[in-house]
Amino acid sequence: MTDLNAPMGRGRKAAGDDPGKGTPEGKGTTVPEAKLQEFAELLFFAYRDFTGDPDAILKDFGFGRAHHRVLHFVNRHSGLRVADLLELLNITKQSLSRVLKQLIDQGYIAQQAGASDRRERLLFPTQRGRALAERLAAPQMVRLANALEAAGPGAEAALRRFLEAMINAEDRPKVSSIMSASPADPENGDKGKAT
Repeated sequence: MTDLNAPMGRGRKAAGDDPGKGTPEGKGTTVPEAKLQEFAELLFFAYRDFTGDPDAILKDFGFGRAHHRVLHFVNRHSGLRVADLLELLNITKQSLSRVLKQLIDQGYIAQQAGASDRRERLLFPTQRGRALAERLAAPQMVRLANALEAAGPGAEAALRRFLEAMINAEDRPKVSSIMSASPADPENGDKGKAT
């Protein structure tokens, strides 16, 4: 398990990395190392700007990226169990509890007991939480849409394949199941939705 404020996947072996080989998955790549270094730098800059937009908003609330991650997934998957969120973010219970407590205490997330198992803790965004999650996502959606348009035809499929391939191989099925689960639909009035 890693700390919530640490970069996701920190301390874990990269997908298919073999320390004795210079390329991921142990495959001989035709891309020169200098070009791979350029791509790595582009990823750093893209991540900086992708997270920079919501970072500026979060600062006004006294929140950080950890709060953003939690709020994002609770908003997208209303009714998510705390245990699932821990697994999803690959973090310790201690690191999640501090962030989650702040979001609950300040009225962004509501916690409810499970219907069948009262020990389960289910997380729901409040109206205030939904509004903040949408405000944080808005500049990122614009940035993604503009980048995909600028990249041209076929970019969406290529980007999906690239991003999926960047995920550790053992985590891909879990990510795929999360991505295929239909997010909560605020238009249809989520069952048990917090207000």
